[in-house]
Amino acid sequence: MTETNAVRKTTHRVLTRRGVLWLGQTCNLRCRFCYFLDRIRATDHEEHPFMSLGKAERICSILADTYGNTAIDIQGGEPTIYPDIHRLVRHCRDIGLMPTLITNALVLSRKEECEKLRDAGIRDLLVSVHGLGDIYDHISGVPNSHEKQMAGLKNLQQTGIPLRFNCVLAKSILPGLTDVARLAIDSGAVVMNFIAFNPFEDQQKMVRSIEDVPSYREVSAPLVKSLDLLIAAGVECNVRYYPLCMVDTDYRKYLYDFQQLPYDLHEWDYASWSWSGQRSQRMRNGDLAPIVTLREANTWSGLFNDRDAYMTANISVEDEYRHSALIRAQEHCGYQYASRCEVCSIKNICDGFHGDYVSLFSADEARPVSLGRKIDDPLFYIREQIKTVEKEDWCWAIS
Repeated sequence: MTETNAVRKTTHRVLTRRGVLWLGQTCNLRCRFCYFLDRIRATDHEEHPFMSLGKAERICSILADTYGNTAIDIQGGEPTIYPDIHRLVRHCRDIGLMPTLITNALVLSRKEECEKLRDAGIRDLLVSVHGLGDIYDHISGVPNSHEKQMAGLKNLQQTGIPLRFNCVLAKSILPGLTDVARLAIDSGAVVMNFIAFNPFEDQQKMVRSIEDVPSYREVSAPLVKSLDLLIAAGVECNVRYYPLCMVDTDYRKYLYDFQQLPYDLHEWDYASWSWSGQRSQRMRNGDLAPIVTLREANTWSGLFNDRDAYMTANISVEDEYRHSALIRAQEHCGYQYASRCEVCSIKNICDGFHGDYVSLFSADEARPVSLGRKIDDPLFYIREQIKTVEKEDWCWAIS
């Protein structure tokens, strides 16, 4: 993909200004590895039903006015079935918060739905494509869902709405992973994200098993083949939550652990995420929680015993984000290092192995990297990656 009047490419790295909103855990699919599967199934869960438009608009306004976010990922559940989605998209546009929907695109198999989103002011869509054909139907738990998704992708192309792809690296998807990569290329996707093992939320209860989860050894070969295809076609590639040592040096610039995530403009800002991710901001009912700064949110962690000292310390914004990254990896997800990681040159910028993953496979796959010195810069590899920047972000995101 070449530069156009809509996007530019850059190796400049700045902190993202993208926020996130969860509308409610109501969905038209039942994907087996969904982070929120229990909440989607349980209609009596406090986060299951969609929130009101008024509450959603207030959250979006705070993200723009207080946190300085300039873009937002709107997700559910499934945001395209939210009754007021077009009004919410229009509100975001009106306040300068460029809206993206994270969607399975099934509803968009009706072309008029694409046209409504386009006319409301949608910026782009992040489409979750977890396999093709019967594999997708099996993973999603809904017959014929693949057929509807393919119709949705075709309608998006015809409607002119930009799109990006997400794909979870589940075991059943790996044999067809290069086919998903080719679909991304053929569909005109600007970015392709691969998401490795990283259970959040409901999935932290060890409901995944070896039947669903491949080892990193199993992932590496099909992942690298897919990256090669996408890179050759000019599609930006990102691999989330993958130990840096599990691919060769040339591919590490595409790997984003928690320390690297804030430097991807299509990922979420840790400051606003610390606020919008709270339960009160994800429930149908109830007041919004008070505004919190990232430094304040960091003090909720056990990593900081002296809150007052941390709050008054001379710490850069970049270091605050790095502290937040360590908290998310170590406390929220229980990441661990293998004993051989102690001699690895890049341990300080790598999360290691998710605690639940270690319970399934151990961390013996670790392959220590030797560079003759310890690396402590989270941008060490990713500053070489060519990233896509949308026109509205050129003024601050490109040097």
